[in-house]
Amino acid sequence: MDNQLKDFIHFLLVEKGLAQNTIISYERDLKSYLRYLKDVENITNLNDIKRVQIIHFLGYLKDENKSSKTLARHTASIRAFHQFLIREKIMEHDPTVHIESPQLERSLPKVLSMQEVETLLESPKLNNHFGYRDKAMLELLYATGMRVSELIGLNVGDVHLTMGFVRCIGKGNKERIIPIGNTASTIIQTYIEKARYKFSSGKQREEALFLNHHGKRLTRQGFWKILKKLVAEAGIEKELTPHTLRHSFATHLLENGADLRAVQEMLGHADISTTQIYTHVTKTRLKEVYTKFHPRA
Repeated sequence: MDNQLKDFIHFLLVEKGLAQNTIISYERDLKSYLRYLKDVENITNLNDIKRVQIIHFLGYLKDENKSSKTLARHTASIRAFHQFLIREKIMEHDPTVHIESPQLERSLPKVLSMQEVETLLESPKLNNHFGYRDKAMLELLYATGMRVSELIGLNVGDVHLTMGFVRCIGKGNKERIIPIGNTASTIIQTYIEKARYKFSSGKQREEALFLNHHGKRLTRQGFWKILKKLVAEAGIEKELTPHTLRHSFATHLLENGADLRAVQEMLGHADISTTQIYTHVTKTRLKEVYTKFHPRA
């Protein structure tokens, strides 16, 4: 069964062109699935898998207190794997038929107020090249709503400041064009002209827009450390994630009357229902304002 899993992962990488993080999730989920079938259900032949064993596996995950999101992801991974096996004529039947994905408990994303965003964006000290880089990253994130993985994946040639847009590669290797405003454009231009070269040793050419102190492309972990430091310096007590500025970008656009479809396109969501979660956030915030300020609330 391990060989069939390797073939499936190769299929996702080469034919589907999925993002590396997505492929890692598929592989991790399916390894735990196949391990369970072998160790608990004593199954070593794929054609022996029945619907009931998959239900048992999902039950096992639930007993391990896995979230509904994790269960839904495992279900999707298992379903895609079995559909691949049928297409390749490795399996004769699909045991995932009539298995429903768990209902997701959708929690509202945490967002910053506009004042908190201003405080965070002003936190980098522009007294060295690190400050210019950090300021440029934060301004670009809030200006575009990009994912952190998309931000650190940018090359210098992806940013077109005179035309006012940035080109980024999102999930599934899909390209999208996002407009950027004057504030972000100005600090990015300053960073490129006055600070970026100070990160590079000059020994080799690095195309990445944002570099670490070794002159290499900044990593997700590196960005997360920088963000946590800046949040602490800004005195913001809310629990933040690397996605908080993305959530705030979408929420603030909708609060100010932006079209939902336009926000969907800028965020790179394949399904508008994913973008609609931010309309619930804006309604929640409106209710909070009403409760706080209406004399008869």
